[in-house]
Amino acid sequence: MARQRFVDGYLAALLAQASQLISSEFHEVVRAGGLPVAEWRILASLAGGDEIPVGRLAQLVLVPQPTVTRQLDRMALKGLVERVADATDRRLTLARITPQGQALAQGLIAQARVHERRVLAPFGPERAALLKQVLQDIIDQHQRPTGRG
Repeated sequence: MARQRFVDGYLAALLAQASQLISSEFHEVVRAGGLPVAEWRILASLAGGDEIPVGRLAQLVLVPQPTVTRQLDRMALKGLVERVADATDRRLTLARITPQGQALAQGLIAQARVHERRVLAPFGPERAALLKQVLQDIIDQHQRPTGRG
């Protein structure tokens, strides 16, 4: 009888493996479109929403804040994003997508939605919705507060 490895049933390992497999599939699409994956993650995180603190953006894109800051600087030079001071706390830096960045993101978001539907199709709509809700609940329960951005 084969023994089960610890990671075969460990939640963190399973989530990481699933994320890597699904993300790498879509990242091929992103790179084929000529956009670096880091820029895609930032645009996708900012698209369709209000500006957000850079610290929160770093959490969303899963990289350290100084790395996000440097990436935002490069993307600002391309006209894709802007960094602005918060209206109520000038020490807080916010990031927002520009119309040019939004336009670039929209095509990839449409492709990402198609990819997501393909990934979730075998589970049916109810299980897919439940999976996404459980993942969001895990994130909400373990989310750390962001520092200044």
